[in-house]
Amino acid sequence: MTVEFIYNTDYKLDNEQLYCSWLAKVALSEGYSLNNIVYAFFNDTDVKSLNIKFLNHNYFTDVLSFDDSDGYHLKGNIAVSVDRVRENSKKYSTKFDDELRRVMVHGLLHFMGYNDSNDEEIKVIRAKEEKMLRLFHVKQ
Repeated sequence: MTVEFIYNTDYKLDNEQLYCSWLAKVALSEGYSLNNIVYAFFNDTDVKSLNIKFLNHNYFTDVLSFDDSDGYHLKGNIAVSVDRVRENSKKYSTKFDDELRRVMVHGLLHFMGYNDSNDEEIKVIRAKEEKMLRLFHVKQ
């Protein structure tokens, strides 16, 4: 199991091991294992460029998931816009760390087949996010 964190911005996670343990627990709770997950932290402009290049979407977003999973073995890259997370935490009156974890788990949930392209899917993935966020605060 590997989770790697790449920083293309001045932001750094405080405790990478804590996040690794949590993400492994998230995967396990859904019957998956983490094979090779890379979280790359970027600014808004860089994530928008990726969004245009790979998805043909010309707008800012907080997270992009590039899934390369093999069955129940999760593998892939997740790009996170630290700028967008910061903006959204203000917009939704949440703590930055809570919003960051939501975005991180959202990206991973996409690898498990959860989507957000219609209202029903959004309802389901939001409920999963809430459940998985509570796992972060369970003693590791």
